[in-house]
This record gives sequence, C-alpha cells and structure tokens, in this order.
Amino acid sequence: MKHMSIKFLGFFALLMYISSCSKENTGNGGGGGGGTLDCSTVTNKAFTADVNPIIQSSCAVNSSCHGSGSINGPGPLTSYTAIFNARVSVRSAVASGSMPKNSSLSTSQKNSILCWIDSGAPNN
Repeated sequence: MKHMSIKFLGFFALLMYISSCSKENTGNGGGGGGGTLDCSTVTNKAFTADVNPIIQSSCAVNSSCHGSGSINGPGPLTSYTAIFNARVSVRSAVASGSMPKNSSLSTSQKNSILCWIDSGAPNN
C-alpha cells in the first residue's frame, strides 16, 4: 500500500510539473492548429528577421520559460541550433496554442513559426 502511495504521489507531481509549463488552449489560435496552412501565402518566415524575434520576446524571456538556464520542455530556446533541435516540440506547442504560456501569439506570428518549420527550419 505504501509503495502505491509513493507511485501515485510521483505521478501526481509529474503531472503538476507538466501542466505548469503550458496553458490551456483558448481557441484563439489560428494558423495550422489542426487544419492546413498554405505557407505559400506567408511572406514573413525567415528565421533572423521573423521567427527568432518572436521566440526571443515570447518564449526565451527567462529561465522559468525557455531563457538561459531553463529546464522546461526542450530547455533554452536562445540560439538557432537550440530552436532548430526543438522544432518538432515548438511546432506542436505553437500550433495547439499551448505556448507561450503567459501570452498568445497572433495568427501572423504563429504562421511565421509554423511555415518556417514546415519549410525545413532554415538558418536564414
């Protein structure tokens, strides 16, 4: 019985940790959440000019999100390499609207990130 209680507490703690790192989808998303996104119409999908500024101002803001020292999800998203390596997780979180946790991205911002990833996440 004691062993089961310890397992339950561990599972509960893990569940709380995971849920504290995301937010509920409020449905105000847009851009490729579950549907099809036509990236040929999205012009602002360059990493340096479009995607990185969004991630730095919305995701890599501090260590409790994805700034330096972060242990959340894919960890820090402070460089092209880190963002590229986390692109699958980033795409999923942005498309679902679960990230960024303390704010929302506009449809244009979401489309920039999603289309950049869908085009191979080039370092451009």
